[in-house]
Amino acid sequence: MSAGFLYGLVAEAVVFIHLAAVVFTLLGGFMVWRWKWIAWVHVPVVLWSSLIHFTGWICPLTPLENFFRMKAGQAGYEGSFIEHYILALLTTNRTYAMQIFTGILALAANCIPYGILFFRFGLVRDRLRGARDGRGVS
Repeated sequence: MSAGFLYGLVAEAVVFIHLAAVVFTLLGGFMVWRWKWIAWVHVPVVLWSSLIHFTGWICPLTPLENFFRMKAGQAGYEGSFIEHYILALLTTNRTYAMQIFTGILALAANCIPYGILFFRFGLVRDRLRGARDGRGVS
């Protein structure tokens, strides 16, 4: 096996990890229903993903993938992972509004599972019941 082939495999592994991170960002809140400790990993990932989209930064995995692609003798790409792989399927150019939308999507997609989680385990329900009973919220 040549070094170029191995670098290409590593680049593909980075793509897989990046895609897994995107899926985890969007759907990881549902995993928290089963494994509560995942919230300690998931919440920072969602905040990081949203921050990247709101500020226009590029995720560090994108230049890492491009580095390995170039070492493999392949062409890298400009822009972000989302632009290159996901939005390229939907549109030809990414606007600032689309960038903000993807950041909001990352946050909004997690309001559902965390909202249900809070009500399901009484984190909100008990406080609401106490406020209705006149005990107040402590």
